[in-house]
Amino acid sequence: MMETIEEQLEVRNGIPADEAAGPAGEFLTFRLGSEEYGVDILKVQEIRGYDTVTRIPGAPEFIKGVINLRGTIVPIVDLRLKFDLPEVVYNDFTVMIVLNVLNRVVGIVVDGVSDVIQLEAGQIRPAPEFSAAVNARNIIGLGTVDSRMLILLDIEKLVSDPNLQLVEIH
Repeated sequence: MMETIEEQLEVRNGIPADEAAGPAGEFLTFRLGSEEYGVDILKVQEIRGYDTVTRIPGAPEFIKGVINLRGTIVPIVDLRLKFDLPEVVYNDFTVMIVLNVLNRVVGIVVDGVSDVIQLEAGQIRPAPEFSAAVNARNIIGLGTVDSRMLILLDIEKLVSDPNLQLVEIH
């Protein structure tokens, strides 16, 4: 059985960052503002343009609502709002990435999809330790491609957010 990216990072706990090699794999990259992020391509179910969502009363602001995707009710998370970035008006480049993680389907709204890239061992480092004021729990690591820095998201932690459980419809 192949180790997940998260399991590979855990194996390297205690190893200095300059000696630790990150997990290799393919990542779908996308933009939020001026930053580039990535998610494990194996967790991406589909990429689609932004659709109208049905708002759930009382849901946190970062949960835009739900969509019906071929009979599955999918909560839609605006990552800009989840990460406390300024809200923007959605446009033709706004995309929903539908992810299938931990037997749950969730959509994330991003500014635009960039690329699919392969990162080799040594191109990914564990996320640095930040002060308590910085919430880095949704980051599994930082990747470098040429001169670009890529923030790799821990999608399992993101979809395990207790607020998403509120909109899960059975």
